[in-house]
Amino acid sequence: MKETKKDILWRVYLVYIFICLFGIAIIAQVCRLQFAEGKYWREKADSLTLAYKKIEPARGNIYSSEGSLLATSVPIYNVHVDFFSDAITKEIFNRNVDSLSYCLATLFGNKSKEEYKRFLKEFRNDGDRYALLQRNVTFNQLKKLRQFPIFRLGRYRGGLIVEQKSRRERPFQLLAARTIGYNIPNVTPVGLEGSFDKYLKGVNGIRLMQKISGNVWKPLNDENEVDPKEGNDVITTIDVNIQDVAEYSLRTQLKVHNAEAGCAVLMEVATGEVRAIANLRLGADREYHEDFNSCIGQSTEPGSTFKLPSLLAAMEDGYVDLDDSVDTQKGVVYWTAGRPMKDSHDGGYGRISVKHAFEVSSNVGISKIINKYYSKNPQAYIDRLRKMHIGEPLGLQIEGEGLPVIKNIQNKSWSKTTLPYMSIGYECKLTPLQILTIYNMVANNGTMVKPRFVKEVRQKGQLVKVYPVEVIADSVCSPATIKKAKQLLEGVVQNGTATNLKHSEYQIAGKTGTARIANNNSGYENGGVKYQASFVGYFPADNPKYSCMVVVYAPSNDVYYAAQVAGPIFKEIADKVYATNMEMHQELQKDSSYSEHSSPLFKPGFVRQANKVFARLNMPQKEIINESEVKVGLNGEKKSKLKQESTENKLVPNVMGMGLRDAIYLLENRGIQVTVVGRGTVLKQSLDAGTQIYKGQQIIIELG
Repeated sequence: MKETKKDILWRVYLVYIFICLFGIAIIAQVCRLQFAEGKYWREKADSLTLAYKKIEPARGNIYSSEGSLLATSVPIYNVHVDFFSDAITKEIFNRNVDSLSYCLATLFGNKSKEEYKRFLKEFRNDGDRYALLQRNVTFNQLKKLRQFPIFRLGRYRGGLIVEQKSRRERPFQLLAARTIGYNIPNVTPVGLEGSFDKYLKGVNGIRLMQKISGNVWKPLNDENEVDPKEGNDVITTIDVNIQDVAEYSLRTQLKVHNAEAGCAVLMEVATGEVRAIANLRLGADREYHEDFNSCIGQSTEPGSTFKLPSLLAAMEDGYVDLDDSVDTQKGVVYWTAGRPMKDSHDGGYGRISVKHAFEVSSNVGISKIINKYYSKNPQAYIDRLRKMHIGEPLGLQIEGEGLPVIKNIQNKSWSKTTLPYMSIGYECKLTPLQILTIYNMVANNGTMVKPRFVKEVRQKGQLVKVYPVEVIADSVCSPATIKKAKQLLEGVVQNGTATNLKHSEYQIAGKTGTARIANNNSGYENGGVKYQASFVGYFPADNPKYSCMVVVYAPSNDVYYAAQVAGPIFKEIADKVYATNMEMHQELQKDSSYSEHSSPLFKPGFVRQANKVFARLNMPQKEIINESEVKVGLNGEKKSKLKQESTENKLVPNVMGMGLRDAIYLLENRGIQVTVVGRGTVLKQSLDAGTQIYKGQQIIIELG
């Protein structure tokens, strides 16, 4: 019995000793981890739950040439709440949750007061210390939010956690949208946003954040460890007012002609600064949008606009002069059997001068000139184009330039028809901006400048980088050749295919281009064709300040000639520029018949309005007549005179230059039925002033 008891006790002691040793080992291990290796493991734990996260800076602004904002970063905020803050007791929460719910519902409007109350109580009950309250909160909303119950307790005690982000905005929305562009993660950047990203993006900041449940990172402090440095501002050459006119005019004409797409670009002759660039394409919603920068990126066969480079080459090589003649026959020539090259004018022009062949855009005439002098050595024609830097990429500030294609005779696709067809703008490819650069060179007296979209980069007003005028070539052609080229381009508008662009105030010089573009690789005959209408030129012709090119792709309402499709867009843009640029206007000469003491003439008006004007000018006028219609004059002593204009007589009055209201008053009071065309002031009247009025007579007045 004793032996059994002794054996049991021994076993108990053995277990007890083992447990004690195991406990001592655990305590020793805890001490080792806590003290000997504590620093290592604490850093290890922090590395898994704490991290320094990058804070994106606000991108720099993009400005127009006159200082308007084209793109800017607007701060937005994601707002979280921590209702387990030590300062937010149960009593404070319950006392304020009702009013806080009402304020949130009023501010955001996405939930009712009761929904917000239930929402906030769930946060509190769940113990969530980083609960998302609202995304994309504006700065003004955040200011109001900080004054709400509970949140007004302060930055740390109110439980409000704010995470700042930024959103890119374009104040003018779609204006020059593709040129301004975008820079979105995981999307190929385009436009100025992409090309100037290194200046616009700024420098990242750093913020210490803690990883909590749900793989969510929560900022530990309200302040950043390192504040981000905002990006630089980019100052462009775009003029917002001209850009607006360009896009409006382009969109209007595209709708009229039901075209697939179109583009327009305006450039300052001397500097190459692009003042406006519009690119519109028909979308699935049947509206026109900027989804591709055709001016920069779309290389197509230029058609007749390439006839200028062809004649530049021939004139520079001394082969032709403007007065030389060429036989256009009956408007048809065969460069290969079964494939006629035709002029748009049926029956041809017969034998005409080189200048007139260009003015009427004779395909037969231009191709015969180039083929005559270069058929034995076509490479000489190509070399001359290369010497004039035609066919070279421009190396623009915006990425995505379409590659120009000027064939070499070693090209596998070169054939005996290539030379004559290339001379009139086929079997070669150029972008609209590359073509415009050629015409701008002529306007600039032979100096070819690179198109420029950005003038400067600034940081808070301080100059960081300047982009000066970049000259591609000081003298592309001889002065004599340039002079002849200007005569050719002026002749197109005065006597040729673009006479509808004649202007009494200033003269336009340019070239029309109507190209046939194959629908697909099946060619012109099998795959059908679409048309490309373009006009490129400069103004004023006698002292060029601006050059412009307009292209309309695939007009489909049976009108496809460039003068009717692209020409009106060019003219509307040019008119706007001319009207707003006083430097382009000729100085007014003083009229010798004018006397300082003579009274300038005023148009008919109304007594009541006239008296208001005189009173404002401190020139009181006694109302001497009851009739509403008067003529007003002033003399050198600032005395006014109102003279009644009778409506009794039966002669057609002169309403030229009047507003619609005054014109209708005069005409209808004399029994004439009025039909109005247009808006603005009267430019034309169908009945001559002073002619006899007959009962029931009608008059058409055109406004503009």
